[in-house]
Amino acid sequence: MEVVASNVTLDAEHPILRLQRNALIAGVAGLALTAVGFFVTPDQFFRSYLLGFMYWFGIALGSMAILMIHHIAGGAWGAVIRRMLESSIGTIPVLAVLFIPVALGTHHLYEWTHADVVAKDAVLQAKQAYLNVPFFLVRAVLYFVVWFAVASLLRRWSLEQDRELDPRGIVRMELMSRGGLVLYGITVTFAVVDWVMSLEPHWFSTVFGLLLMAGQGLAAFAFCVAVSTVLSRRESVARFFGPAQYHDLGNFMLAFTMIWAYLSFSQLLIIWSGNLPEETAWYFTRSQGGWKVIGYSLIFLHFAVPFAVLLQRKIKRTGSKLALVALWLLFMRFVDLYWLVAPSLHPTSALPHWLDFTAVIGIGGVWLWFFVGRLAQNPVLALNDPSLPEVEA
Repeated sequence: MEVVASNVTLDAEHPILRLQRNALIAGVAGLALTAVGFFVTPDQFFRSYLLGFMYWFGIALGSMAILMIHHIAGGAWGAVIRRMLESSIGTIPVLAVLFIPVALGTHHLYEWTHADVVAKDAVLQAKQAYLNVPFFLVRAVLYFVVWFAVASLLRRWSLEQDRELDPRGIVRMELMSRGGLVLYGITVTFAVVDWVMSLEPHWFSTVFGLLLMAGQGLAAFAFCVAVSTVLSRRESVARFFGPAQYHDLGNFMLAFTMIWAYLSFSQLLIIWSGNLPEETAWYFTRSQGGWKVIGYSLIFLHFAVPFAVLLQRKIKRTGSKLALVALWLLFMRFVDLYWLVAPSLHPTSALPHWLDFTAVIGIGGVWLWFFVGRLAQNPVLALNDPSLPEVEA
């Protein structure tokens, strides 16, 4: 007999709930150590905090994009990870709170906040109408309001679908997703320009927003694969994560790996062929010393190796093996963000500071605690989703 998902919830002894408790402990400890760093070296504190924030922010916003793509296109691949995606975007209010140190640290992070620097720089003076602290903060508030509104509506309508299958609800989520993807593209582009690109305000790239969005999508898929292997330790969930579902998720990871590599190469090629000093300086910094080593490691370890591995059908159809690839890609996403952010703040040394690790662990521990909490509030599989695969009872 074929059955669809029933009310599958997390039992009190589920491994992911133990992970939640451990994540909170790690998060509190990480944030405490990071707070100590504020009194030791304030500039480095804000630099490391921005890096950690951007990493977890990327997973949450990438989840939003993938969820909306699923509502538009459908497919069993999205149905089985839908609740993970909804729980991920449910952490946006937490991210808004975690953004406060970035807002408070603008003077430590961004040279365009220094009046004496702007007074001597014609380029910064020309950009002052956009790059100023009040407008920077207003834009940040607007981004979070948009993201929270989209996430809240999609999650609320999804839970309503659990109670009753209403075709109008499916259409409503699809229409919201079509408009939401446009809002996602606009707001995320502006956000990464504000928070990352403006670290070096003389540099610009029209591809930068797309590049960060590709990384977000890749990180979100990798995160869902890793979480799904933990959830699948219970048979009630495992029966919905068959080889076909993992194969689809592996193909998406492969696709986003290729998109990330294509956009990275396109940005480099365009700037290299243009050969404009204000653009090439960004790559010049990242092609020296240890930054050069990290750049080459991204070529081989973020693209070439995962690309070759994800071509293997057997790996993509085995959850445990695919999870290892996913964890590796999550690590390389941090390395990529480090290569994008850190040279802007300390260009002479590629060695990570201890705060880089405590910040990402601290923010991540709190974020994961909230994520699992949202996931445990409702059935871990969206009920009445017409795309959900049928399994043998």
